[in-house]
Amino acid sequence: MNTLARFLAEIMPVKHSRSSVIRSYTIKSFLLLFIMVFSSFAGNAQETSEKLADSRSMHEIFVKKLIAAAIERTGHQVTYNGSYRKIAYPGGDVPADIGVCTDEIVRIYRALGIDLQKEVHEDMRRHFSLYPKNWGLKRPDTNIDHRRVPNLQTFFTRKGEKLIVDSNAEAYKPGNLVTWMLPGNLPHIGIVTDRRSEDGLRPMIVHNIGAGPVLEDMLFAYKITGHYCYPANPARSSRNE
Repeated sequence: MNTLARFLAEIMPVKHSRSSVIRSYTIKSFLLLFIMVFSSFAGNAQETSEKLADSRSMHEIFVKKLIAAAIERTGHQVTYNGSYRKIAYPGGDVPADIGVCTDEIVRIYRALGIDLQKEVHEDMRRHFSLYPKNWGLKRPDTNIDHRRVPNLQTFFTRKGEKLIVDSNAEAYKPGNLVTWMLPGNLPHIGIVTDRRSEDGLRPMIVHNIGAGPVLEDMLFAYKITGHYCYPANPARSSRNE
């Protein structure tokens, strides 16, 4: 601040009257205060920008790992079976050789250390009334709640980011989650990858629709009912603030 003070002393005219000295001192003090506040604000803004850049970088790394985990799942032989089973909690799973679409999503996230069984249950335990009542339950059930598409949709909306349902394929970014309604009113879920369709126009999806986990060009094969990002993308979150 000594440099700033000398600078201000140079640019302010020297006055000899008492009133002029007071006015000069007041202006100098105001300018010094303004510069201090501005410098502090600029420093905080730079620090915030750096933290946001770090968050974006971490999210990009997370998405790459998430996609890798999704692609890895396509190498597993899984028989489609959505029967109710008692499983451990937390970290519980049905036998590795069976499962449905939601089980693949749970397994993909669990490979990155995120236990959707636990996360969904804890949110349902606190906010049960906000979740669908399609099955007549009066309390959460750790054996099945996370294996139901409508519950995942509610959870991703509440704890992640709900995105627009769009007819433009470019709106669906790698790592996004998409839900569909299949014929017979059967909800379905899959994850968007960075692989492209043969014609290059659409991102390919990892999902299990009956033949085990596969990588398939099926984004617009059925009616899309939801589009999500979990965890939320900090780049979009910052634009919305």
